[in-house]
Amino acid sequence: MSFDSPDPAENPELDRPQGGLTESEKRETFVRLVFDGDEQRFEAFRQAILAVVPPRTRAVVRGSAITGIRWKDQAPFDADGPGTSDVDLTLVGADVLGAYNLSGFYVPGVHTRPMGEEDPDIAPALKDLREALTDLAGHPVNVQASRDWVLYLRGELIGQPYLTLIGDDEAPA
Repeated sequence: MSFDSPDPAENPELDRPQGGLTESEKRETFVRLVFDGDEQRFEAFRQAILAVVPPRTRAVVRGSAITGIRWKDQAPFDADGPGTSDVDLTLVGADVLGAYNLSGFYVPGVHTRPMGEEDPDIAPALKDLREALTDLAGHPVNVQASRDWVLYLRGELIGQPYLTLIGDDEAPA
């Protein structure tokens, strides 16, 4: 099992376009916008996730943190000032869904609402992780969970871009 960040520069197959952007482009944007280009903070963010998520859980980031612009109004990331844009983290896998209360689901057992400033108590087991990630990122972090086919539907069929932070080959076994 590898704990190194998925690096498209080392494996060109990882750099295929998804959602109109390559993995390299999404990763560069995420590290630049969220971590001020600091690779060590980015890696600490990844390691914090790895330390907590259940086995076979993938972690992806979606939204303006990887595209640089907000979907709803096309405003740039942090348009309202430094640290104002959020980071949308999705944990992908069946086991992580158990961390959410029933009230935390859009579709029970399939897709959750984001745990964030508006709903901080819907996944008590992930509350400390969310706080640690928010501190590392310097931005509010929303933590959502979905089954893998929801990610496939949103990412591959609808074309919503996402950046894989922890892939199947890295998820704790």
